[in-house]
Amino acid sequence: MGFQQAVGTCLARYAVFQGRARRSEYWWFFLFTILMQLATGVLDAALFGRDGMGTINLLTTLGLLLPGLAVGVRRLHDTDRSGWWLLVGLVPVIGTIALIIWFSTPGLQGSNRYGPDPTRAERFALA
Repeated sequence: MGFQQAVGTCLARYAVFQGRARRSEYWWFFLFTILMQLATGVLDAALFGRDGMGTINLLTTLGLLLPGLAVGVRRLHDTDRSGWWLLVGLVPVIGTIALIIWFSTPGLQGSNRYGPDPTRAERFALA
């Protein structure tokens, strides 16, 4: 899955917390979020100066929060973990490290309790 397809999928499934997401889908959307934060931060600084409130950046953050949470939950589902494990990220340092490891771990091959394998489903859809 490429950058555009991953971003398109995440935005199309804006608040869909069911199913599974491939590693590439999660990480490409994560990169998109970082790039949007940088771009809107620069735009805020250019338009409102250093003392600006960062209104554009705040609106972008709020707009990307729900799809970011949704793809995170779907990514955890791919590793056969409940989406509630996303809350472990609230634990300083240890929680963040755990999430990075889980998000980087390959998903389970074949179906699991959260749905079919997204890599196999994509292969069959293209055929």
